[in-house]
Amino acid sequence: MAFCWEKRGCDEEMQSRCPHNIPGELCPTECNFAACDRPTHEVAYGLSMLDNPDVDRNAPVKEVCRVCKFFIEHGPVIKKEA
Repeated sequence: MAFCWEKRGCDEEMQSRCPHNIPGELCPTECNFAACDRPTHEVAYGLSMLDNPDVDRNAPVKEVCRVCKFFIEHGPVIKKEA
């Protein structure tokens, strides 16, 4: 099962013609299909949360996830080499 930050907001047919559906490119917040309506979505606040150096901000496919409290707290972390 995919995590919410791994899913684009549009269906498969729309993804086939969407200009944002480019590997490595994020769905911009201006896109109507990038909005998150999940009950777990909450905009993060405070520098201590937004500046979390451990969260992998390259993991989400939507820009809006990068400032989501749920993603920052439960998303993948950057693997640090020992």
